[in-house]
Amino acid sequence: MSNQNIWFVTGASKGLGLTLVKKLLNQGYKVAATSRNISDLESAVGVTSDAFLPLAVNIKSEESVQQAIEKTISTFGKIDVVVNNAGYGMLGGLEETTDQEARDNFDVNVFGSLNVIRKALPYLRAQQSGHIINISSIGGFVGGYPGFGIYCATKFAVNGFSEALDAEVKPFGIKVTVVEPGYFRTNFLSEGSLITPKNPIDAYQNVRDSQNLHQNQMDQQQAGDPEKAAAAMIKIANQPDAPLNLFLGADAYQLAHQKIASVQNDLETWKELTNSTGF
Repeated sequence: MSNQNIWFVTGASKGLGLTLVKKLLNQGYKVAATSRNISDLESAVGVTSDAFLPLAVNIKSEESVQQAIEKTISTFGKIDVVVNNAGYGMLGGLEETTDQEARDNFDVNVFGSLNVIRKALPYLRAQQSGHIINISSIGGFVGGYPGFGIYCATKFAVNGFSEALDAEVKPFGIKVTVVEPGYFRTNFLSEGSLITPKNPIDAYQNVRDSQNLHQNQMDQQQAGDPEKAAAAMIKIANQPDAPLNLFLGADAYQLAHQKIASVQNDLETWKELTNSTGF
């Protein structure tokens, strides 16, 4: 691939999506970028150019996503790389998170991405090429964090459907990568970006400790550089053998190995019982 390729990036008004869009435009790519509020997006990107197509999109609406995809095709002629970046964090214990709060997180993090995939694929299949990059999290591979159960569940879902999608679209020449970042210095942990339950339960001190750690100690102290994360995504989009799983950050690398070792230990410790369950 080259910088002649067309990118479609959701959730582009802040965080990793914004960094990616700015870097792509700076490197000469044509970019369609989406956000709920187009003025916020235009202001954040700060670029007026024929190469930049800002789009106001409700990621939860199939019709809105369809219109954005069609506008991108009519403007740039095609889409080569789709980045499903739109999403937000939810930090609350499972018992204290309401049904609606949980469903809202799934609606954006999971079903929003599925809307984009469903509407983009007809074009990618027709051109027999493309690359879908789904932004997950190390929390989509390792789930043992108090208060992050719903968020991790959404990201485990993203990992799961990405693996299936990769198998489904490979015959059409379409690549899939699920990106699993650790902690990066974006606004992910800042007020307004990380949602907490409206009805917290005092008994969950471990969840409150996790909330305090993330919101008051870790915010803007994260070790990961979003500029380097964006550069890594552009690099793998230009690789013919792009990975299905791309972990980003030394913390993500370490945590993934710990999870793999833990699963391997459980497998071998309980091997006899596991294998005894057949007829």
